[in-house]
Amino acid sequence: MNLSRKLFAELLGTALLLAVVIGSGVMAERLSGGNVGIALLANTLATVGGLYILIEVFGPVSGAHFNPAVSAVMAWRGELPAGALLPYIAAQLIGAMLGAWLAHAMFDMTILQFSTKLRAGTGQWIAEGVATFGLLLVILRAPSTRVAAMVAAYIGSAYWFTASTSFANPAAVFGRLFSDSFAGIAPSSALGFVVAELVGAAVAVGIHHLLAAAPTAATTPAATGEARHV
Repeated sequence: MNLSRKLFAELLGTALLLAVVIGSGVMAERLSGGNVGIALLANTLATVGGLYILIEVFGPVSGAHFNPAVSAVMAWRGELPAGALLPYIAAQLIGAMLGAWLAHAMFDMTILQFSTKLRAGTGQWIAEGVATFGLLLVILRAPSTRVAAMVAAYIGSAYWFTASTSFANPAAVFGRLFSDSFAGIAPSSALGFVVAELVGAAVAVGIHHLLAAAPTAATTPAATGEARHV
């Protein structure tokens, strides 16, 4: 398939994903009456639904990465040509920024803005590492026909069990820099998030290979008398 078509799919899909994340955050904050828990719940539900649909729609075209960490892992595994990695990342970053601007336009907000929401500290960085680790492990190990549902479900749960509300995506960090809203992140907090995400992705690759290692004769289903169900 033509690379330009794949790049357009990554740009458009990432833009729509950020529009969903940021737009639902704005709507949730306006309607929740100051109840942060309700706002986060609404933001989560919209993100889960939107992410599932976007993966299903754009997956057959570009793989629906929408995430530089995912693209880097796929390039390392040989599933994405090495020459396509930087164009993929560029498309994702541009799409993320455009998605933030689209959300602002829909809610009559100032288009060009930067977030002032600080998200820093060891707990936040550990949370981002865990969130990205889980995301990549799901992507690497999920059955191909269930990736969209499993990724969306994981991100939805990670919104609540991680202290960072699970960005798990350097492109999402970049896009949220441009939104001083419920889902935003201050520029001074971005580097720590991105480093943690990349570390989490690398650990996920290592764990995936450990889990995928060929079983020894002593641990095969035939040797242990256990049946294997896939």
